[in-house]
Amino acid sequence: MNHSPLPTTLPETERTRHRRLREQGSLDRGVLDAVLKAGFICHLGVVLDGHPMVIPTVYGSDGRNLYFHGSVASRSLATSPDTTVCITVTHVDGLVLARSVFEHGVNYRSAMVYGTPRLVTDAEEKLAGLRCLTEQSAPGQWDYARRPNRKELAATALLALPLDEASVKISTGGPDDGDGPDARLGLWAGVLPISAAFGDVEPDPALEDGIEVPAHIAVRAGTGLG
Repeated sequence: MNHSPLPTTLPETERTRHRRLREQGSLDRGVLDAVLKAGFICHLGVVLDGHPMVIPTVYGSDGRNLYFHGSVASRSLATSPDTTVCITVTHVDGLVLARSVFEHGVNYRSAMVYGTPRLVTDAEEKLAGLRCLTEQSAPGQWDYARRPNRKELAATALLALPLDEASVKISTGGPDDGDGPDARLGLWAGVLPISAAFGDVEPDPALEDGIEVPAHIAVRAGTGLG
């Protein structure tokens, strides 16, 4: 399917306007894409039966849509087709430890995506969306493992949220109190980085002899995430 190019700048709406720490915000779609590409777990905020719920789930982004599993969200959409949801993705990169507790902070990358998701019913798009979701977390796995059959596809609720309305924020750097009175306290200050990494693979005990770890999985062992 042919698509027209997306605008490089995200629109600023009432929901996405940066009211605090505006210098940390970005309207660059490339920055949004980078934040989404760096992870595969999101938190879905939705109202169900009048009560708010925040649900962790896996996602995949193709640059136009964010695909995610959503049995709970699909229930909400069934009763309220125009329901707006909010999906957040956050990466914590470090603790900013200042000389005073007031100046402590966190280095992070985050995105909030707003909109009305749609239930994916077209068989071709559903397969493409599930491939996007699978490849986001485990590149190469879609072509390696058995793909969903009709029964499995029918039992899977996949939703697509357009990447049309999003808020992005990134915080970097060290403490801000190096040139103030607290600098004379003689206390250490700086950043304690945080990073996530894949560990060594753990084979299924039920594996038959002679089945080696596929290259696309082995190559990621010990590497950083995002």
